[in-house]
Amino acid sequence: MNFAVLLVLLFLAVTFLQSGYDKIMDWQGNIGWLKGHFSSTFIRNQVPSALGVVLVLEMIAGILCLVGVVENLMGTGTVFGLSACVLSCVTLGILLFGQRIAKDYDGARTIVIYFMPALFGVYLLQ
Repeated sequence: MNFAVLLVLLFLAVTFLQSGYDKIMDWQGNIGWLKGHFSSTFIRNQVPSALGVVLVLEMIAGILCLVGVVENLMGTGTVFGLSACVLSCVTLGILLFGQRIAKDYDGARTIVIYFMPALFGVYLLQ
């Protein structure tokens, strides 16, 4: 068992599963806010589908993180943990791209804070 890997995976699981849960429970509120956020960008008409893609990616990443936690605890390998961290990096990259398009530089900076543990997880698990 690798405690650093365990902590990274738990952190990412909480991050993505809570975010996905919020999107599911307040879909219309999220759509409304994001339509305003992206109103002057080229993706203004794709907000619902873009949010759906992000939701699916976040939920898959979160579930993979939980499977990676079990995998780590059982000492059976790193395939799911590594996949979780890589997908987390991809998902955060997509979110970063969106924030940059919207010219929300503070939001983009916040995403980088989440990206660092995900990238550290990739490093630990490769």
